[in-house]
Amino acid sequence: MAPASRQPQWEQLLDEAVRLCVATGSDAVLVLAEEPLDWQQIRDIAAGMPVLVAADDEAHLAGAAEGGLSKVLLDVAGLPVQERLAQALLECVAAELIPPQAQVVAVYSGFEAGTIDSVSVLKLEEHLGQLTSRDLRNLETKVPLETLKLVVDVAVEIGREGREGKPVGTLFVVGDTRKVLQSSHSTGFDPVRGYARGERNLSDPRVREGIKEIAQLDGAFIVGPDGTVEAAARYIDASAENVSVAKGLGARHWAAAAITRRTRSVAVAVSETNGTVRLFQNGEVVLRIEPFRRAMKWKDFEYEPPASSD
Repeated sequence: MAPASRQPQWEQLLDEAVRLCVATGSDAVLVLAEEPLDWQQIRDIAAGMPVLVAADDEAHLAGAAEGGLSKVLLDVAGLPVQERLAQALLECVAAELIPPQAQVVAVYSGFEAGTIDSVSVLKLEEHLGQLTSRDLRNLETKVPLETLKLVVDVAVEIGREGREGKPVGTLFVVGDTRKVLQSSHSTGFDPVRGYARGERNLSDPRVREGIKEIAQLDGAFIVGPDGTVEAAARYIDASAENVSVAKGLGARHWAAAAITRRTRSVAVAVSETNGTVRLFQNGEVVLRIEPFRRAMKWKDFEYEPPASSD
């Protein structure tokens, strides 16, 4: 198969993308590369239009920066193209290459791997908004939706804010509490021990703030179906046999996969590296939330009545 830069439609598609970028008032052209490209050719066709290049392999980006193009390295190889595009947009926002409200024209392989054949106009506010509102009701779990909301919101805040300017990683395991406790053990210090149940329920804003303060401790938070934090600083003992997680994820994510494979719980893991929040069920990631997105929206909209004319 000929490289994209030598395929007949490549130059025409890129030219059309640049024209579309100008016509729609978009902020940049995004090229999702699957191999090294002719960066000078891209610069010539772009004619001053900002160009972002994203790829899963560092080798595919070699020379892009020297060619005057902005590049981002992804870690989503093998995922559907829509998820790869979404991650490329998120990485561009995180690197401050484009603002969160930007609009870009994407050029990518939409139908056949290795063949750049598609052009799309993407409005980030709409595109990323859809990602953050994925419906938790799709999860087949006995954990009440309201409890999942509380836990995910706390996790997103921890991932986005960290603590005292430092990134924080942590793990929440929700539901099937008895089996989860049996499959874990205390680190020796449990900061929620001795408090009444009402004093450790996540529906209380003060409890959520307290949880964010102690999230820096090793171990997991065990949360009951009613939102009560049953225990904290717990090490997960569940076997990771027959469990697989994506390359680059550490012990916290292995523990999340293992405990949800062994029990009927849902685990919410916050990555210390980049604040990404992942929900695990049945040993697999079922939802991913990036730290720089806005908090999850649990209502379609909020209505504020117009001010009185009096």
